[in-house]
Amino acid sequence: MMKERKALMLALLLAAAPACALAQQPPAPPPAAQVAAPVPWSSLSAQQRQLLGSLADRWGTLPPGRQQALARGSQRWLSMTPQQRTMARQRFQQWRQLSPQQRQTLRSRWQKFKSLPPQQQQAIRQSYRQFQRLPAWRRRVLRQQWQRATPAQRQMMLQRAWQRRQRGMMPMRRFPMMTAPRGPRP
Repeated sequence: MMKERKALMLALLLAAAPACALAQQPPAPPPAAQVAAPVPWSSLSAQQRQLLGSLADRWGTLPPGRQQALARGSQRWLSMTPQQRTMARQRFQQWRQLSPQQRQTLRSRWQKFKSLPPQQQQAIRQSYRQFQRLPAWRRRVLRQQWQRATPAQRQMMLQRAWQRRQRGMMPMRRFPMMTAPRGPRP
């Protein structure tokens, strides 16, 4: 019973991995002209069949789109490093703990992000990486400032950040590094 439950959780993880990791909406059904073709169980690799084993008896009854998503997810899972798998499990658990409203908010943000031009997407990714490199205390302070700000203040914060970025300016360091100790001035 426990092994079957783990296998089912893994299958759910594989099916939901793109949604939880990227907070994207499940793929929309394809247009009638592009109806998904079923994935024969025999076309899966031995590793995929082992991973999705708990679904073997029901595989033929799953919708073709679901079969394709599970096949892609299992392939992606098998190509992950152990650290990536651990991260995927953690993100899936975080996703499951969100309320439906929080999930919908993330989905709409993801759709909005995907609709941006590639240059803006890259700028956002770079800003996020810079934010992640900040010390934990600094990220916490910035989050608190953002949460306390009114919508107008948030807009102003975003505009200032965008202007600094456009001018190629990076925020000044609080304590500039000195290359050599300074002595008394003549």
